[in-house]
Amino acid sequence: MKKPVDLPPLIKSLLPLRATMAALVLGATVVSLSVPDALAHGAAAKMLPLKQTVEDFGGVVKWDDYTGVFTISRHGVIVRLKPDSKEILVNGNPHKLDVPVVMRKGTAYVSHDFVNQVFQSGLDKTFVVEKAPHPVNPLSVEEIHQTVEILKSAGRYKPSYRFTEIVVRRPPKDQVWAFALTGAPVQEGRQADFVILDGKSLIEGAVDLARRSVTKWTPVPGAHGMVLLNDFADVQAAVEASPEFAQALAKRGIKDVKKVVSSPLTVGYFDGKDGLKQEDRLLKVVSYLDVGDGNFWAHPIENLVAIVDLEKKVVVKVEDGGVIPVPMKLTPYDGRDKIAAEPHKPLDILEPEGKNYTIAANTLHWRNWDFHVRLDSRVGVVLSTVTYRDKGVKRKVMYEGSLGGMIVPYGDPDVGWYFKAYLDSGEYGMGTLTSPIEPMKDAPQNAVFMDAVIADYAGKPMKIPRAIAIFERYAGPEFKHQPMGGPNVSVERRELVVRWISTVGNYDYMFDWVFSENGTIGINAGATGIEAVKGVVTRTMQDPTALEDTRFGTLLDHNIVGTTHQHIYNFRLDLDIDGELNTLTEIDPVVLPNTRGGPRTSTMQTTQRTVDSELSAAQKFDPSTIRLLSNPSKNNKVGNPVSYQLIPYAGGTHPIAKGAAFGKDEWISHRLSFMDRQIWVTRYSPDEMFPEGKYPNRSNTDTGLAQFTSDDQPIVGTDNVVWLTTGTTHVARAEEWPIMPTEWVNVLLKPWNYFDETPTLNLSRPAKR
Repeated sequence: MKKPVDLPPLIKSLLPLRATMAALVLGATVVSLSVPDALAHGAAAKMLPLKQTVEDFGGVVKWDDYTGVFTISRHGVIVRLKPDSKEILVNGNPHKLDVPVVMRKGTAYVSHDFVNQVFQSGLDKTFVVEKAPHPVNPLSVEEIHQTVEILKSAGRYKPSYRFTEIVVRRPPKDQVWAFALTGAPVQEGRQADFVILDGKSLIEGAVDLARRSVTKWTPVPGAHGMVLLNDFADVQAAVEASPEFAQALAKRGIKDVKKVVSSPLTVGYFDGKDGLKQEDRLLKVVSYLDVGDGNFWAHPIENLVAIVDLEKKVVVKVEDGGVIPVPMKLTPYDGRDKIAAEPHKPLDILEPEGKNYTIAANTLHWRNWDFHVRLDSRVGVVLSTVTYRDKGVKRKVMYEGSLGGMIVPYGDPDVGWYFKAYLDSGEYGMGTLTSPIEPMKDAPQNAVFMDAVIADYAGKPMKIPRAIAIFERYAGPEFKHQPMGGPNVSVERRELVVRWISTVGNYDYMFDWVFSENGTIGINAGATGIEAVKGVVTRTMQDPTALEDTRFGTLLDHNIVGTTHQHIYNFRLDLDIDGELNTLTEIDPVVLPNTRGGPRTSTMQTTQRTVDSELSAAQKFDPSTIRLLSNPSKNNKVGNPVSYQLIPYAGGTHPIAKGAAFGKDEWISHRLSFMDRQIWVTRYSPDEMFPEGKYPNRSNTDTGLAQFTSDDQPIVGTDNVVWLTTGTTHVARAEEWPIMPTEWVNVLLKPWNYFDETPTLNLSRPAKR
């Protein structure tokens, strides 16, 4: 409730009473009242508290005590109602209740079937029935169960098997496009791909769900599988049971191993220089002390690394670089030690007439955009069959887009740091680590949510609530012009956002796919959470040890250094610009001599060139060059080839990662190439999905983009995939400790002569409703 500043004394005296009444009306203070049943169709109706009933169903109730109106919001539904009235508004449309909301001793009550009448009555048109299942819909609970049952029936199952993935097998690309554009059914039945970890061995396979048969069973020699969730528990148990590790803790004054929190990390590859056998399935473990402040990350047990054999489930080696006292300063990141801030005044983001988009199972329609969205256990959100309706015709933009892979390499050579270069999606599975989105905090009030189901390591369906958030937002003026003395013409810009969040250890990563009505697609990657920090002896920068202790990072707190590292993201974008036959073209603005006379000596012109092969396309991003994926066989009305501009730029506090921040002789440079080039274009292959390769854990060569481009195929007028790399070099600062405000980097895909004119002109003259 807003508190006016200039009110008569009588009104001021009533404000506390009005606040109390508001709380009573919402049912916040009265929990047990005898409520007479109201009548519905001549019979008594069971009455329930409004607030609890709606909140149990996932809705939000607000009371405006000035107008005496309740506003209830849930997903795409906005309900407005007054007590003692059967007439309500649902998304702006009138609707009658069988039983009105009634007030009893200051608490609002509704009939027991209120939720069914309002939220399950078909009044909300946001979620609609899918006419025909999209061929890349994610596997259902039943299909995941069925996959495992087929393996058992075929004698291809052991209780010891662990699954690193069970996902839908995508039908051929042309069939999926045909379905999206015309509704033509795909020729193949539903199939599932899987990867099994059998001890150290890896097996790829597939099953035909309709025929209940195993169609592929292929061992993959030499590959190490992903780190699985149950590995985390095995590592913690191994560390707690290790006498050698307990001795190392005792040297640091730590007697209770139960207060030690382990962080299992992949070991990378160093050609044996780290003393590890390549064939062993290992994790390195750095540890933190739980001191009761809710933030064990602030208490690193520095210079101590345990190496755990995941097959033997024991610590096989302890690396001790010498005792550094554990930073013990209490450092909660939830503000529990701070004076509470003045609460925000309400900011309501409501759509009282309903949404501008519809969701049919996993397919979204918003304005001129149509696309499919699903959650993958490795890369998270995947968008498919993205089209833009132009002059009544669906035009192709992108067949498939997703995070391809990412890496977070650190630059400190010490014993607990040199191996840290996390391939978060390829080694851990960022989709598996999806963090449920918190309504009205991680996403705005008007967001709707999609749950997701993926298979866990045991091959069982795992439901992730609120895995994806979808919301529309105001994004500034789309365009504006007001000539002197003339009428103003301006239009607001709206954006549709598809948000997904993954928590990988200490960092939380947010990914937004942002659609604009003018044809632009933005991909925003945000990093938040808690920085991985190093324990040091230095307390302030005036200490004699400060220079050495901060050689590889920034002193953030007493005895705490934030180590310099990078966040590098690569996005796999199978763009089909008005069709599959595309070409990478480049345009450079140049200064050339004036040869036409007059006082000017120079001119501004452009030069254009075609990039003819995969290796030529792999390059660092120069923002002064315009890069387009064009379709030479399709022109706009004046004859320019339709195109989309590729902009893999970074923004925010941290400097742009121009490439990998380590030497070419490092083994990680042999294993991964995608970090060092911001633009890659390869010929489409359904098997080339990940820039770091399918099995990057402990890999010693690059089986990703370096391998994909090694044959240097021509890319002129062909079906191509664009891979855009962006990211930052993270130089830590005090304002990011103990928790980091979200820092975003951005990628843009912008239409370039794709349309004949400004595509949003019609917004300035909206149709009458």
